[in-house]
Amino acid sequence: MSAQSRRTGTVLLVVSLLLAWVVTGARADPGASRIVEMRDGVRGQTVLGVYSAAMERTVRMTLLRAADPAEPAPTLYLLNGSSGGSDGNWLDRTDAVEFFADKQVNVVVLLDGAGSYFTDWRAADPILGKQRWATFLTEELPPIVDREFRGTGANAIAGVSMAGTSVFQLALAAPGFYRAIGSYSGCVRTSDPAGQAIVQAVVTTQRGTVANMWGPPGDPAWRAHDPYLQAERLRGTAIYVATGTGLPGPNENLERNRGDVLHLLYQFMFGAPMEVIANLCTRQLRDLLHTKGIPATFDLRPTGTHSWPYWQDDLHSSWPMFAAALK
Repeated sequence: MSAQSRRTGTVLLVVSLLLAWVVTGARADPGASRIVEMRDGVRGQTVLGVYSAAMERTVRMTLLRAADPAEPAPTLYLLNGSSGGSDGNWLDRTDAVEFFADKQVNVVVLLDGAGSYFTDWRAADPILGKQRWATFLTEELPPIVDREFRGTGANAIAGVSMAGTSVFQLALAAPGFYRAIGSYSGCVRTSDPAGQAIVQAVVTTQRGTVANMWGPPGDPAWRAHDPYLQAERLRGTAIYVATGTGLPGPNENLERNRGDVLHLLYQFMFGAPMEVIANLCTRQLRDLLHTKGIPATFDLRPTGTHSWPYWQDDLHSSWPMFAAALK
């Protein structure tokens, strides 16, 4: 075969491949993670629906754009508690929109993940479905946010209650991916009897089956996902942990609860005992990290219940740490 014939054959092959790409590859892969909905929301918010290939469904979230959208910005992910945000979230229970309005950071508020612990479950759940949150939050979603909203690749994450545990587990799932984590009223111990009881209660309240997450009690997966037992792997991550004591404090009033009487009653009846448990867990974690020489900031408030007004304060207090880590 002559050199000319070989060149002609090569050109034809390239053209054929390009035509095949135009016909098939140019269209979005139906199995690829991607934005499937994006629209303007209230107060400058961007409402997003992102399809997760790992979970085979669309995840709802809201993005608060950086102060100057034309310039690159890091990303802070905010996770809600056990309801996934359906009974209160960062957008409708705090001043997050106003607080971040002048800050050069993209803020992603997930409105999903009820009862999931934002972890990768070993089996699909009959009620909650396929749960692959660690994959979604470390592999699928961040590249999409960075690409679409001029992200710098620097990430941090914070969560309340159930998600206050999850942020530690996500730091373990992808060491170094999240430069900083914030845990507000969480309980990191998950594999001891008390921790398993808490996890069981959270998951079953959302009608999930906890065995589909890490297996039955005693399965090694429980210990593998317990940040208290895996604390050494947290070294190098900026950590902020906050909790109250359950005693009524400055936020137990209607003004800080936006006039919501029922929510205030909830704080007294349920938020107080729940925060007592969170406080105990937090003190145990503080002592452990101190013993291991792992740096972390702990804000053990003398009062406060398991409720949004305090988590708003915690976000404000921890922001300097996040800002420094995201530079």
